[in-house]
Amino acid sequence: MGFPLVSALMRLGVKSTTTDEAPINSITLFVVLLCFCVVIGHLLEKSRWMTESVTALLIGLCTGIVILLNTEWKSSRVLVFNEDIFFIYLLPPIIFNAGFQVKKKRFFQNFMTITLLGAVGSFISFVIIWLGSLQLFEKMDIGFLEMNDYLALGAIFSATDTVCTLQVLNQDETPLLYSLVFGEGVVNDATSVVLFNAIQRFDLSHINSTIVMKFIGNFLYLFLTSTLLGIAVGLLSAYIMKKLYLGRHSTDREVALMILMAYLSYMVAELFDLSGILTVFFCGIVMSHYTWHNVTESSRVTTKHTFATLSFVSEIFIFLYVGMDALDIEKWKFVSESPGTSIGVSSILLGLVLIGRAAFVFPLCFASNLTRKHQSDKIGFKQQVTVWWAGLMRGAVSVALAYNWFTMSGHTQRRGNAVMITSTITVVLFTNVVCGLLTKPLVRWLLPQHTHIGSIMSSELLSSEMSLAMPLLTNGDDPKWDMAGDRIPRRTVLRMLLMTPVRSVHHYWRMFDDSFMRPVFGGRGFVPLTPGSPNEDIVHQSVLGGQQIVE
Repeated sequence: MGFPLVSALMRLGVKSTTTDEAPINSITLFVVLLCFCVVIGHLLEKSRWMTESVTALLIGLCTGIVILLNTEWKSSRVLVFNEDIFFIYLLPPIIFNAGFQVKKKRFFQNFMTITLLGAVGSFISFVIIWLGSLQLFEKMDIGFLEMNDYLALGAIFSATDTVCTLQVLNQDETPLLYSLVFGEGVVNDATSVVLFNAIQRFDLSHINSTIVMKFIGNFLYLFLTSTLLGIAVGLLSAYIMKKLYLGRHSTDREVALMILMAYLSYMVAELFDLSGILTVFFCGIVMSHYTWHNVTESSRVTTKHTFATLSFVSEIFIFLYVGMDALDIEKWKFVSESPGTSIGVSSILLGLVLIGRAAFVFPLCFASNLTRKHQSDKIGFKQQVTVWWAGLMRGAVSVALAYNWFTMSGHTQRRGNAVMITSTITVVLFTNVVCGLLTKPLVRWLLPQHTHIGSIMSSELLSSEMSLAMPLLTNGDDPKWDMAGDRIPRRTVLRMLLMTPVRSVHHYWRMFDDSFMRPVFGGRGFVPLTPGSPNEDIVHQSVLGGQQIVE
């Protein structure tokens, strides 16, 4: 295996005799490296330190070094980075699968805290990084940067890396942290991209109150319209599946239509200059709630694993490329004359990321705790430290936004832009490797009692788990939560609304969903028994107390 790989790396260092040979060599090498990452990730599955994202980064770095040596330090590139490829082909499967696999009840039960951390927190971090870089970088010789460049830096470095975070946290050992960090990460990425798009639309070189109001209005418009578009496409797919029963003749058509409708939601959002991340995320939530239950059992299994596989391969591909591109000579030659400047910029950005995250995690968690009367329901200080640390990692979204703003078709010709690109890659590598490697030991050190959370059955802990510590990415309902519900004292409607308002909203949503939405768009238990329908073979009726039981 080693000799063909080395041979392929050597061939990449020699100019091809035909124009078609280089892409074939590059793609072949990437496929081999992807297979290698999957195998190594499997072997390190139970590692206390390594994760698949860190493994892919390190493999990419090693591959880049081999190519550099073979080309006599001229190039380490196999493929030229194109942010359009990232946003159009690689990011949609990751975000859609996050929405499709999310446990909706748990997500919306923690929705207020997630929104505080993901949306409000991202904006606070954005402001701190923007103002901090504006004040500090003007005193350094890094090249010419405009006001919009500093604003773009705020949006770029306020985006966390959800993928790597989910790999270092375990939903069984730390369900509360997993729920909060995952939910915050998805909302955070969407918020950062929406901020980034809004910055591109406005000339913010001279900021005044009118421009600020327009900027905020545009941000809210993108946020709301993108969400509504994702919901609309998801409902349309559910209605089509419910009415046509494509699985009667071919499950392939069901699977194909679900995949195409999911991708259509993202592309329509991009067509109308909306946030494709938000659109495809909420489309995934709606499709898992309605559409997925309207197809045949075989199509359910197929779509579930197809979406997960596409997401997994995209994640590994992104981290592998980031590792290889980190050694690109074209960018580093601009900063080679003054390496201290690049190190200083990277250190400042890393410090601003640390300060920006601390500035919103602890205050917003404190504000969230004010709505939780019982001590067992509150987010403890050690948990807050873990949330702060786990969200420090910056990843592919930051890299893609940086390339989108500071390069032209993946190439950099201005010194200031080159410094920003190299500093972004440095921060991404440092936070992923260092924070990624230390998060698992940190969680075990700060929260050792969560390692055996499944064996702790005290009523106080169960009450906490019922309100906050719900695993977010799970399939099906866990019966122990229902049994634990009887242990919680009854509360008045007003007290429930003040302490846990999301529960009351969720209760009324379920009433509305059962009465109006599911009869029209289908869903679990609400698809009629029609010959050839997807539920023909899985719905069993039994009379228990005069009610129909739908399995």
